[in-house]
Amino acid sequence: MSSLGTGEVMAAPAPAPVPGSSMAAAAAAAQAVPSSLPPSLPRLAVRLMRPVEALGALLLALITVLLLVGVAARYVFTLPMVWIDEVVSLSFLWLAMVGAVIAMHRNEHLRLTLVVESVPARWRGYVQAFALAAVAAMLLALAGPALEYARDEWAIRTPELGLPNALRVSAIAFGLLAMLALLVAFALRTARGVELAAGAALLVAVGLACWLGKPWLQSLGNLNLLLFLGGVVALCLVAGVPIGFCFGLATLAYLGFTTTVPLTVVVSRMDEGMSSIILVSVPIFVLLGCVLDSTGMGKAIVDVLAALLGHIKAGMSYVLLGSLFIVSGISGSKVSDMATVAPALFPEMKRRGHKPPEMIALLATGAAMADTVPPSIVLIVLGSVAGVSIAGLFQSGFVIAMVLLLALLVLARWKARHELMAGVRRAPWATVGKLVLVASPALVLPFLIRSAVGGGVATATEVSTIAVAYALIIGKLLYGQGEGGLTARKVYAMGVEAAGLSGAILIILGTASGMAWAIAQSGFVHQLSSFMTALPGGSFAFLAVTILVFVVLGCVLEGLPAILLLAPIMFPIAKKLGVNDIHYSMVVVTAMNIGLMLPPIGVGFYVACRIGGDSPDAVMKAIWPYIGALIVGLAVIAMVPWLSTVAL
Repeated sequence: MSSLGTGEVMAAPAPAPVPGSSMAAAAAAAQAVPSSLPPSLPRLAVRLMRPVEALGALLLALITVLLLVGVAARYVFTLPMVWIDEVVSLSFLWLAMVGAVIAMHRNEHLRLTLVVESVPARWRGYVQAFALAAVAAMLLALAGPALEYARDEWAIRTPELGLPNALRVSAIAFGLLAMLALLVAFALRTARGVELAAGAALLVAVGLACWLGKPWLQSLGNLNLLLFLGGVVALCLVAGVPIGFCFGLATLAYLGFTTTVPLTVVVSRMDEGMSSIILVSVPIFVLLGCVLDSTGMGKAIVDVLAALLGHIKAGMSYVLLGSLFIVSGISGSKVSDMATVAPALFPEMKRRGHKPPEMIALLATGAAMADTVPPSIVLIVLGSVAGVSIAGLFQSGFVIAMVLLLALLVLARWKARHELMAGVRRAPWATVGKLVLVASPALVLPFLIRSAVGGGVATATEVSTIAVAYALIIGKLLYGQGEGGLTARKVYAMGVEAAGLSGAILIILGTASGMAWAIAQSGFVHQLSSFMTALPGGSFAFLAVTILVFVVLGCVLEGLPAILLLAPIMFPIAKKLGVNDIHYSMVVVTAMNIGLMLPPIGVGFYVACRIGGDSPDAVMKAIWPYIGALIVGLAVIAMVPWLSTVAL
């Protein structure tokens, strides 16, 4: 159970284990603990996962093809095919849960490991065993309600095809039970028996104490929110429990020990949180990022910018930021963006005298800037959970990213005032023309996505399928000839990768939806709304509090979970105070991304250090001026709402 993801989403294949990632911790644990299992068992697990991985890739392909058919039927033949939406909805929930199983098998569930790795080695195994026991408890507690929920849904039929809804929602029970089986196998393989016993005993003791103290807990009222949805989440988070499971376990404990609400409600909220048709574009954009990485389309764009700007002072810094700006419009993933840009530009930047920590700091903050550039999966998810127009978010995000880009460009120019330019020459125009010709098919893609969604021509989901089809065809014909080409095997591997990464995202969506519902039902949101609207300073004070909250949570929870948890709570308050929802979205996403890259906790910071190949300690000293530039940009965005709405 690990992740290198920066929430939204890692569209690129996961890089090698990052210091501070749980993948590194899991790998170390697996090597340090002699397995008591027969050697054939891990191989058996791999063989059993092959059909699951094939199912994930097949579901993703089916959804993509069906959506393409639906787009053609609607726009070319003016013949809407409603049944396609039903099949896509059924397939999507299965893709989400199968993807979560793949993510469990591949150690790609997002979790915080900074605290765990600071624990003395002799105690670390006990902490990790407690985390495993916590995940197992959440899966066990939800498995029964999930089966009951599937039985209840059998009588409900889909309107077009008349299929029982149980065929769709049974995916939740399958995913929970499959993840539990993988978890048990992983625990037996990587942890000592005494550690597992201690972790399970501690969890049972806490659960028993809460059960015996139910009358007292129920008398505490909303203090239970702090105790369970605050304390349990915090405890599990520092113990290394994946974030989605932190949310799920805390919600189950809160409802089970302090209310009489049946736990099937949590399953129904998970179903609703993961089933929005808007979210179907998430795995497809993740797949698009995989295609971008595999075909080298992003590198072609980087080469064009390097030829155009590389000869001027600070030119390579401009190229790095410009490449992140453009490439993010294709991949929708910070990890994919950084992994594409850094290897192409860092060698020349080093030759010109740039120090690696400075380069990585610019890379990290540039990726944070680019997360508002469509097709940002964070914007898609935010639009889904907060009910904000995705077309409006895409149009506004482009402008807001330019504000942040300008702040970073000014700082980069000042930093490069002593850059060594000896021997640097302008690229011949013939070379530039050739590179532009080669890159032009790739350059078309981000503008196609932005114009189609922003102009209301098609939805984000429809555009994502068109973009994948375009990228596969162009990538195969023009960019996929090297290293064996864009073969069927590579496409299959990308499908499995995209399914796993999407599952890791969507399971957080589901459990965060359950937690947000529990908070809303407690009445706390009304109390918070009354407090926030009474703050001196009105909307400006509210925006200041928002920035502080999302910077902090962006560090600790990673951006996407923070948005999923707080957007349903904060957006109604913003509307009550008269803050435009698009403007508020831009403030939230920018603050979240600053937190994501903020040392010493921000997950994205460590990913950038791994990609750039330098130590976090060295980069930490260099990144603060760049963080400062982003904060200046954020202040401008917050104080000038016109910037967020001018493109609407």
